[in-house]
Amino acid sequence: MGFARTCAVALVGVEGVVVEVQADLEPGIAAFTLVGLPDKSLTESKDRVRAAVVNSGGEWPQKKLTVGLSPASVPKGGSGFDLAVACAVLGASERIDPRVLTDIVMIGELGLDGRVRPVRGVLPAVLAAADAGYEQVVVPECAAAEASLVPGVSVLGVRSLRQLIAVLTDEPVPDEDPDEQGRPDPLLAGLRMPGTGAATGMHSMGAAQHDHGHDLADVVGQLSARTAVEVAAAGGHHLFLEGPPGAGKTMLAERLPAILPRLAREESLEVTAVHSVAGLLPPGKPLIDVPPYCAPHHSATMQSLVGGGQGVARPGAVSLAHRGVLFLDETPEFSGQALDALRQPLESGHVVIARSAGVVRFPARFLMVLAANPCPCGRFSVTGDSCDCPPAMVRRYQARLSGPLLDRVDLRVEVDRVTRAELTERGVRGESTSTVADRVRAARKRAAARLTGTPWRTNSEVPGRELRSRWYAAPGAMEEAERGLERGLLTARGLDRVLRVAWTVADLVGHDRPDATDVTLALQLRTGVPRGVPMAIGALS
Repeated sequence: MGFARTCAVALVGVEGVVVEVQADLEPGIAAFTLVGLPDKSLTESKDRVRAAVVNSGGEWPQKKLTVGLSPASVPKGGSGFDLAVACAVLGASERIDPRVLTDIVMIGELGLDGRVRPVRGVLPAVLAAADAGYEQVVVPECAAAEASLVPGVSVLGVRSLRQLIAVLTDEPVPDEDPDEQGRPDPLLAGLRMPGTGAATGMHSMGAAQHDHGHDLADVVGQLSARTAVEVAAAGGHHLFLEGPPGAGKTMLAERLPAILPRLAREESLEVTAVHSVAGLLPPGKPLIDVPPYCAPHHSATMQSLVGGGQGVARPGAVSLAHRGVLFLDETPEFSGQALDALRQPLESGHVVIARSAGVVRFPARFLMVLAANPCPCGRFSVTGDSCDCPPAMVRRYQARLSGPLLDRVDLRVEVDRVTRAELTERGVRGESTSTVADRVRAARKRAAARLTGTPWRTNSEVPGRELRSRWYAAPGAMEEAERGLERGLLTARGLDRVLRVAWTVADLVGHDRPDATDVTLALQLRTGVPRGVPMAIGALS
């Protein structure tokens, strides 16, 4: 009887569970049994592994073979177990020393010719292996850079099963024939999912795609909206832009990621793990270090926004926008069910999805930007234009955005139509992206210094009770906001959000704590009602 074991990783959402892959050979009729709650793609690994071993020059054991995946109670799926199953079988047949395999975690799919293909979720799988105390990981060669992002783990990238067998048995490592120049590497197909990418608005290029030809100075006029975008970036506040078609709402949203600071190391690993699981990690870019930008179409379903799908849930747009921007253009055209599903992740910063196959938790701390027309024709309340929509139709259209959802939005700005004078005036441009980004970075640093030793990073994350008990505004600064609460113009949540925005304004202008002017500007941005305060941050400095 032969026995060998090695390890692989089962992913549940973006979290991994180390699975021990055991192979047992016994005398009897040749058969291959796989146990341990495998799904369909994992069950099919029996045929892939057998063909890969034979085509790699190995001998398939003609005995009763049982492969067990432990713990057996955890559902397992995907083709990433192929490499571990093949090596466990070769260890049981004594082609490889079983003692060598014990402390190695193997991740990868096998082709019928023995090539090792990449799989999605390599980074969270290696993170799970490192947390479990494993120090050696074998991954496909093209995913080695992604796996190497995890410190303290020795990563071996292999291109074929033949190469791995040679490494584990101290034999000369064979050279694999290189692919033809100019042709795409077929092995990289495993890193992407069909139907994803930049064209869908569900991509991970983040601010990088907006650096070229997308400058904030291109936006004509819109002083209030530009200020709101700057405040949103500095404090991580959600933003609602309402205005007629062609006023520049989409232009402002597209330029928002470029003024956000680059991601810290821990944030980059979080974002990269989500995009790796979703199959959106660009080949050749193992680490996403810029804020992601997701702009799903208004026909998106609730499952595509918050995550879901058949079987084990997959991350949705809110998770793909983690630490970045989620832009919902034509927001009233989204289904009410999909929009209301955003309430919980907006408050908690994560989304928990329960399915029959298990419960998964995805991170979802994003900056949400909503854009909407005031009515179906887009000309309601615009000076000089006539709206063709009946009042009842306008009310129904605006009621598509529920009160509880809008109450979670910190900044609400009306984007006016650009005048002919503003559009044709030469030589006068607004501040550039680089200028605004410098102020945003400085404000983030002030907030980070104040929040040192706490679990929060931006003003939008700080609970209201902490703001009221630890970080006070200037004496009398909150009187106008408190009167708004008494008159029913603000909810308790709204009052807390006004204070958060006021702290962000204070960080932008360099004040030690919010004064009455900072709070008044925060109220103006929150309610959309003019209160006689300059809308330019520079005017408050």
